[in-house]
Amino acid sequence: MDRSYIFAHVDHTLLKPTATLSQIFALCEEAVTYQTASVCIPPRFLKAVKERFGDALTLCTVIGFPLGYQTTAVKVAETRDAVENGADEIDMVIALGDVKDGNFDAVTSEIKAVKEACGGKLLKVIIETCYLTEDEKITLCHCVSDSGADFIKTSTGFGTNGATLDDIALFKAHIADGVKIKAAGGIRTKEDMISYLQAGCDRIGTSGAVAALGGE
Repeated sequence: MDRSYIFAHVDHTLLKPTATLSQIFALCEEAVTYQTASVCIPPRFLKAVKERFGDALTLCTVIGFPLGYQTTAVKVAETRDAVENGADEIDMVIALGDVKDGNFDAVTSEIKAVKEACGGKLLKVIIETCYLTEDEKITLCHCVSDSGADFIKTSTGFGTNGATLDDIALFKAHIADGVKIKAAGGIRTKEDMISYLQAGCDRIGTSGAVAALGGE
């Protein structure tokens, strides 16, 4: 698996709370150079990046991040604002409180509302696996599948743990045909990236792709 193939499946990510515009621009320059699938950046930087890079980049941003406990109305408003500012892809965090209450209908309804607000843009749903039981993960595979979302995503990278290959196998067994998988959180080496792609992931969220694969 050559490095250009790996880069083409990477959402090149910078979501640190202290990230500056100059750091975001540097990330974007790397994404253009190495032809990553997208850059995943905080919403506040979308407009400036779009103005500077135009269509040279696929812009991904996060909604309800990182805890997911905003109201649906707020997540919908965030999503519409992000799309207006140039987002091509949305990574949303579900409401884990609803999961723990067993209110999976509310989870599905919220994902549907955000998907509608995407206006045709790609939607990835972060379920934050580190806080979930196996049964909850399986049920959420059905929620994501039923909602019309495009991807199920393991983690924010801000939880107690990130992606695991066991979770990817679980997703593959329970998501609907056409729903893709994004792994994120703790994926830092070339070997990690290859393992997740071979396991069936279509995207990898990482800040370490250039360091791991070697820049020039």
